[in-house]
Amino acid sequence: MATNSDDDRPAVSDEDWARFVEDAQAGTGQAPREPSARARMVTARLQDQSAEPPGWRTGPAWQEMQGRGRGKRRLKAAGAIVFIAALALIAIRPELVIDRVTGKAAQNDKAREALPAETARPSAPPSALHPDLPTLKEPFKGSPALQWADGAAGIEVPVAEAAGGMSKEQVADALEKAKQFLVAANLDPATLRGERPAAALALLDPKLKEELDRVDGSLTAPTKENDPLHLFSRVKAAELKPAGDVVKVRGRMWVEPGKEAGQAHVLADYTFVYPFVKAKPGAEQVERTIVRREITFSIADPRKWEATAGKLWLDKFNVDLANSACGVYDGFLHPVFDEDAPTGPTPSGTPVDPYDRSKSLEAGGPEDCGTLSRS
Repeated sequence: MATNSDDDRPAVSDEDWARFVEDAQAGTGQAPREPSARARMVTARLQDQSAEPPGWRTGPAWQEMQGRGRGKRRLKAAGAIVFIAALALIAIRPELVIDRVTGKAAQNDKAREALPAETARPSAPPSALHPDLPTLKEPFKGSPALQWADGAAGIEVPVAEAAGGMSKEQVADALEKAKQFLVAANLDPATLRGERPAAALALLDPKLKEELDRVDGSLTAPTKENDPLHLFSRVKAAELKPAGDVVKVRGRMWVEPGKEAGQAHVLADYTFVYPFVKAKPGAEQVERTIVRREITFSIADPRKWEATAGKLWLDKFNVDLANSACGVYDGFLHPVFDEDAPTGPTPSGTPVDPYDRSKSLEAGGPEDCGTLSRS
């Protein structure tokens, strides 16, 4: 409610003053016509300061700004709340300012831009990023995989063409079946938590009994030479769980004619990035395991070969496991966490970038327990 000022002149009402504040914040309106005693005191004080030395308030630069002074004060008043909120945010997350000053924010923004599909082997590894650690909220932070596709979207099927005496339709079916195998073997939640990869196995030709028996043996009694990780990505659900519901994928698929008539090859080269966290209450550390697979599937004309139409042959496969415990061959991935006691052989050799897709796995590399430049 309005009261009289100390010189008995009527003061501005509370309603008028509230309206003025709202108009000032919106950048519109004029001040109330009747100034309060406090406003007159401030005006008198500013007038008394006119005798201050030139250059402080009364110099040429200050005089040139007088025509814009009201507007500036109005913008500052309207932005005061935003400014205070910004200060509070900076106090909580100072890295927001640091990242802008150092240019890290711009690099991080660029690192989140989706890459076009890979159509040929890259000529170099991905650029280096700020080595940020992954978090539960951002499990791919600091990783080139930020720009990679999510899950099955990263396994793109090329346009089918006839090859090796196999028709366009047969090749198209083989490409689709190869994608289904890769998804079932590397992305299916049941497979990831260690269950039998039944959907993937169902895509293989049942006439290849010896090969299927070998795969079954790897699942029931894994060894170093016959490890299910050669084909399937798996963890023990009691020990690990995914950090989020996204697996990043990058790679390509293409077709080549077989060495003999009536055969065609579907070649796949993909890298999968899995973020994991310990399966226990309160676990927060995130570790990424990077799995790169090169697989050659084959299809054959049943009229010329002992083959089942619509089924795949496993011609050959190579795998590279990055950040999985060395010397452990139980058929499961074991990313290493800070709390884990060292086991197995000590990593050695020149560090290798697990995101480097510029060389084939067949080109060689460190055997047994190598070191990584990043994960």
